[in-house]
Amino acid sequence: MTFERNLEIAERIASHVDADVLLYEKGIFRKAFEEYDAIVAVFATGIVVRDIAPLIQDKWKDPAVVVVDSNLNFAISLLGGHHGANELVRRISEIGAIPVITTATEVHNRNSVEGIAKALGCYIVNKDSTRQVNCSLLEQDVEVLEIKGPKIVVVGDDVSVLKKQKAENR
Repeated sequence: MTFERNLEIAERIASHVDADVLLYEKGIFRKAFEEYDAIVAVFATGIVVRDIAPLIQDKWKDPAVVVVDSNLNFAISLLGGHHGANELVRRISEIGAIPVITTATEVHNRNSVEGIAKALGCYIVNKDSTRQVNCSLLEQDVEVLEIKGPKIVVVGDDVSVLKKQKAENR
C-alpha cells in the first residue's frame, strides 16, 4: 500500500513478499484491515498510525502491519509482531531495509508463546494467557509439556494451552 510516487518501492517489496499493491485512497486502510492478514505500508509512520488507530481491535483479529519508508531504509514492525509482522520485516530486510522489531521477547532473544505454538504446529486455546506467559518467558525458561490422553487438564491463567492443529487446518 502506497502513494503513486512510491509505487516502484512498493512493487519491489510486493514482488519479494508475494503481495498485492494497493494505491492510497480514502478508506484504503479499512479495506486492507478487512481483506488482508498483513499490510505493508510504504508511508511515514505517522500517516499509518493515524489511519489505523480507529481500526485496531485486538491482537488476535488485527492484521500484522509493517511500515516501510519510501527510501527502503527501514521496515518497522508496527502491529502484530507475533502475528506475522516481525517475520515480514525480516523478509523485507532481504532487499535492503533495516528491520525494526520492538517485541519484547524478540528484543531479548527469547521465544514467545505464539512462536512456540507455530513451531509445534499448534494453536493457542486460551489466548488471554499469552501476556502472562510471554512475560515469564522474558525472565526464565518455561517448560513445555506434552500430555497424551485421555486426560482432563485444568490450568490457571498463567498457563498457555496449545492444541495440535489437524493437518488439513495447517
